[in-house]
Amino acid sequence: MRPPAIRHGLGCLALALLLTVPRGSATETRPRPAAASDAMAQMASEPAIAEYRRLLRQYLEAREAFEREAGAYWTAISEKRRGRNAKRRDHQPIALDDYVLSQPPVYTGPRRPVNPAPEPEPERPPRVHKAIPVAADLLRAAGEQFRFTPQRPNSEIEFKRAYARVASAAGLTRDQAVRVYSFETGGTGNYDVQSGIEHGGKRAISTAIGYNQLLTTNTVELLAEQGLEFVKALMQKAAQLSGAPRQAMERKIAVLKQMVAVARSVPDEWSQHEKIADTPQGWAMHAMVLDIDVGPLLQTHKLLTSVIFARAKGYNRPLSAAELEMMNLTGDGTGLDMVTMPQAMREQVPTSNFFQRGGYERNPVAIRHNTVAKLLDVTDARMDSNSNLPGARDLAAAF
Repeated sequence: MRPPAIRHGLGCLALALLLTVPRGSATETRPRPAAASDAMAQMASEPAIAEYRRLLRQYLEAREAFEREAGAYWTAISEKRRGRNAKRRDHQPIALDDYVLSQPPVYTGPRRPVNPAPEPEPERPPRVHKAIPVAADLLRAAGEQFRFTPQRPNSEIEFKRAYARVASAAGLTRDQAVRVYSFETGGTGNYDVQSGIEHGGKRAISTAIGYNQLLTTNTVELLAEQGLEFVKALMQKAAQLSGAPRQAMERKIAVLKQMVAVARSVPDEWSQHEKIADTPQGWAMHAMVLDIDVGPLLQTHKLLTSVIFARAKGYNRPLSAAELEMMNLTGDGTGLDMVTMPQAMREQVPTSNFFQRGGYERNPVAIRHNTVAKLLDVTDARMDSNSNLPGARDLAAAF
């Protein structure tokens, strides 16, 4: 079951947060010593304090009025979304008035005034940030949990060729694969590129890895839903091998079967897969993204599930790379809502219709490119630019 919200990955950095949304450290403000606060309070004159209180009342009144307006707007967004879902269930056409056509309200009132006699802030414990596993952690977990080391490629081009073979056989086009790769990795990413650790980045900001930036939960879900097909694909490879290579493949198949069993041990729900993903077993499964045989299968099916979803919903026109990316980023249901929209509607429907309020307000790209047409256009433009970079050219050549 695909996630309903935008995920976080390299491509999502261009749109976010997504999905997902995800997904840094905050600067902690040290409280002033009590003596300093007392001194400031004594220095603040009564007229200054009175003026502060007047300005504060104005600010709070303005914010309250804005929150009422914004609350009504985002309630309407939710109600329209529920209405569209109901119409789709009843196979009714979606019209322009099934969307909120105005842009979200923007606060333009006064800023919160500075207190001339601030109260001392209570001491707070330092914020503890949850560690995000990187490739070394995933590989360590694979060894500890399944006594297995994924088979990494001898070169980047070897992985690109393997991915191209699998993607082509599954029906993905070169244009779809290369342009999505260009958007997700910036056109230069290697098979093990991780969100945050690229282009000079030093710290992972999510578990999104690879050409299509799979999250740990994506990997668990794909193993649950497609894992048996992956096993069949590896068994076909094993049948063509002999000696030590065949033994190694048979060992890989046995481990993959164990992983699939774990992934299928819970209901097929994103939240359940997310729980597994946040364990050493889930980390070990995610290490398979790095494997020369399993990794291309995971990468391919991350996109293929969106294509299959669209077809199942009666949308048989080939998806452009930008449309496929919208489904890849936002989840299939939300993405298909945009994909199936006629161009005339795309130019009028605000992007806010496809977000929760918090996600939208943290998403400068969706705010700046504030209609469906503009969002797809900027995605296409990014793909155009990055498709000329070395990694994208190498992937195109692999097809």
